[in-house]
Amino acid sequence: MAFTNRLRGFIVIGLLPALIIYLVFVIVPILWSAYYGFFDWKGIGAARFIGLGNYAEALKDPIFWKALKNNLIIVAASILGQLPIALILSLILRKSTLFHRFVRSAVFMPMVVSTVVIGLIWGYIYHPQIGILNVLLERFGLGSWIRDWLGDRGINMYSVSAPVIWANIGPYLIIFLSAIQNISSDVEEAAKIDGAIKAKWLYLIVIPMIWDTIKVAIVLCISGSLKAFDLIFVMTGGGPAQSTELLATYMYNNTFEIFRYGYGSAVSTLIIIISMILVLGSQLLMRKRGME
Repeated sequence: MAFTNRLRGFIVIGLLPALIIYLVFVIVPILWSAYYGFFDWKGIGAARFIGLGNYAEALKDPIFWKALKNNLIIVAASILGQLPIALILSLILRKSTLFHRFVRSAVFMPMVVSTVVIGLIWGYIYHPQIGILNVLLERFGLGSWIRDWLGDRGINMYSVSAPVIWANIGPYLIIFLSAIQNISSDVEEAAKIDGAIKAKWLYLIVIPMIWDTIKVAIVLCISGSLKAFDLIFVMTGGGPAQSTELLATYMYNNTFEIFRYGYGSAVSTLIIIISMILVLGSQLLMRKRGME
């Protein structure tokens, strides 16, 4: 009993510094931001208390809802794009040959490149006059497909979703690869003996055995997509005419472009609330699937 208490004490002491740092740099700023959301404040001068005025204004602003819709497009594109691609690649690249290690490193490479650089690269790819995408379409006789990929409000959200997917496959590849490598080779051999082809083996064996890992990946994907900012900000700045506005860019523009710090704080608090709702909702849905 004394040993258990002593071990528990060592664990608490070991975790305490990280917990203090987390409280100071994460929890306190969140609470402080929520507090400033109740004030009309320009960043300097006296702050005027207006209660829920900022929150009510945000919920009545059609641009806020447009930004939320765009964020949900990014979330859906990330879940339906990043996770399946990462899962398939993890099955293909699970061997430890030199070629497989090289491809894994190449897939992970965008994660170590500046997001600004990635945004500039994709901006040039999508350029309506000199962009390689339109040049290739013209070269292959698909001139009718040529678009202003970032300027056409009907497709630009889907255009910016592609680099978001491409740039963030790497972490999920590593996560799924680690989970799949923990599956016993005996299970795979038994599946082959039973006649399970690759697709059937993936659906009936792999996915159920790494389902907990997939749930974690979905939560990370949702939270990461709702925080999407820098890539879209570099490529479009939320335009044209706020057609690619996200919640984060909406908050940034109101806070740092027109200096409405109180309103921006309220929007950031709403982003956290929306993130919690989506994450909890996804957890409930996945728990229901697990029970079935």
